[in-house]
Amino acid sequence: MSGDGGGRGAQLKHTGLRPGWTTGACATAAATAAYTALLTGDFPDPVTITLPKGQTPAFALAVEDRGADWAAAGVVKDAGDDPDVTHGALVRAAVRPGPAGSGVRFAAGPGVGTVTRPGLPLAVGEPAVNPVPRRMITEHLASVAARHRGSGDVRVEISVDHGEELARSTWNPRLGILGGLSILGTTGIVVPYSCSAWIDSIRRGVDVARAAGRTHVAGCTGSTSERTAAAVHDLPEDALLDMGDFAGAVLKYLRRHPVDRLTLCGGFAKLSKLAAGHLDLHSARSQVDKGFLAGLARHGGADAALAAAVAGANTGLEALQLCAAAGVPLGDLVAVTARDEALSVLRGAPIAVDVLCIDRAGTVVGRSGVR
Repeated sequence: MSGDGGGRGAQLKHTGLRPGWTTGACATAAATAAYTALLTGDFPDPVTITLPKGQTPAFALAVEDRGADWAAAGVVKDAGDDPDVTHGALVRAAVRPGPAGSGVRFAAGPGVGTVTRPGLPLAVGEPAVNPVPRRMITEHLASVAARHRGSGDVRVEISVDHGEELARSTWNPRLGILGGLSILGTTGIVVPYSCSAWIDSIRRGVDVARAAGRTHVAGCTGSTSERTAAAVHDLPEDALLDMGDFAGAVLKYLRRHPVDRLTLCGGFAKLSKLAAGHLDLHSARSQVDKGFLAGLARHGGADAALAAAVAGANTGLEALQLCAAAGVPLGDLVAVTARDEALSVLRGAPIAVDVLCIDRAGTVVGRSGVR
């Protein structure tokens, strides 16, 4: 950004508006994380990238997945105070090996458009990943290849959840970009804060607990859950980790630096997101999936009518109350499923895990056994 004298940076400073990320920056972060995981087996979280003007922001991963010959990661776009249609959108990148000598090739996944008319900076038939994001992704993947002895020959598929629907609110259909959004950005537009500081504090918390000889720690989403975890398990203050929304950061750091036991404690709605596979629990980056809750309820004995009511519930709390009235232990089902999801992220690390779901008052409304 430019200095205080003028330009966009000065405008933002005087208005107090918070800048945000471009879809291109998010796609670069996701692709960098995915290719790193493809070559090393581990996803960097947060993943740091270098923007065209030299800023080095860090992004938390919202999702990650890996197979025998592919890896995928996702970053949720934070548009800051810009009224951007893509604010909160999940931008994903899937990376696979390409033919020798092919370099980086791009493909449009679900929610990313394809160019169908001339006049744009991309050829007809190309995925709508604009030139600067392409260059950013290509440069970052070359850097990853150099660090980890990769070939650099890869196929990168960029997708945006619900992108085709979001694109109806943009100019893309008129421009002949069909099937979804464009991946845009010329500067990356860095935000004035980074999730890396919070994640770093989580890591330091684990280090302090281990140094103090703690064998049981609790990752908590807030002060209420800290109080509950401490009371239920008689844990000292230095065994409590303020993980906020970054459940993935706790699990992945403990995977490398294990303790004997981990308790995850948080609100029912937040932990239902973890149960559904989300590692970032912030309301702007993941939502409570009532359809998922309805499936759990069915598994727990709910009839079709109750499952439909859960699927149509306004909030997670309402879904919980509906099931409680019918004697279906939805809180316990979420806790058990969240525990199993946590164990999958831990990838066999020697850590026993249990989960406590609480309501706003701190009352335990669901719990798993230790596994």
